[in-house]
Amino acid sequence: MGRQNQGKLNWLQHNLPDGLVVDAAWLERQGFSSGLRSKYVKHGWLQQVARGVYRRPPAKMRTAEDDSLRWQNVVVSLQGLLKYPFSLGGRTALEIQGFGHYLNATGPSEIHLFGNDTPPGWVSKLHLESRFVFHSAKRFFNDQLVAVTLNEPGETPPNNRGGDPLPAGLRREQWGHWDWPLILSSPERAILELLDEIPKRETFHQADMLMEGLPNLSPRRLHQLLAACRSVKVKRLFLWFAERHNHAWLKSLDREGIDLGSGKRMIVRGGKLDTKYNITVPETLDATV
Repeated sequence: MGRQNQGKLNWLQHNLPDGLVVDAAWLERQGFSSGLRSKYVKHGWLQQVARGVYRRPPAKMRTAEDDSLRWQNVVVSLQGLLKYPFSLGGRTALEIQGFGHYLNATGPSEIHLFGNDTPPGWVSKLHLESRFVFHSAKRFFNDQLVAVTLNEPGETPPNNRGGDPLPAGLRREQWGHWDWPLILSSPERAILELLDEIPKRETFHQADMLMEGLPNLSPRRLHQLLAACRSVKVKRLFLWFAERHNHAWLKSLDREGIDLGSGKRMIVRGGKLDTKYNITVPETLDATV
């Protein structure tokens, strides 16, 4: 092998962490032409996991489970290496932070990502056990709360493990053998994102059980998020559920600047009207709507 090729291979081993994925455009920008990529695949230095998508083959001593491509590898790659401003949110963020036992998941697993950009087309072509669902963060929050603070894979956050807080109701959790950072919504932001999915992807019953298990939310963070939230439906639903469970943090929640809009919102057909928040809710929360 020539000295130049050996140097490029060393660069790749140093800058493409084992287990993460990149696309052909990323490799092209680093000087790896189509011909060179094909050569690396032939020699086993790169592995093509989909058309135009590559990763370094996992180390031989790792287990079969580690060898498989998981959705976390893809998210870390999107956020860190490829610089797509997506954050994990909604149901996914709540499950990661230990609230999954309140959610009765059915059907295929969905990974909810929020951002402004259009996701790369190759993401949907990967052979994963989970399916990605992308949401527009700008549709949901104003510009102040859309930006995502990203971190290079392998870089250690200041607080090590334990949920390093970030601006805009986001946080950083570490995942995997190498403690890769995952950017995700805090419980305060994630519950608002989940409520937006009622009644299409989430039910009133699921949301009610989840809200019951959130006694430690931050009133300060909630006020920031509710004031910046564009969805009247979500804000009314959140306050309705909060009052239903009467958590201690509700008394400290500053409602100044939280615009609840005007007029009625029909959230569920055939339900009853809550006259305080002008939203239709099920007659019974045991309903599957």
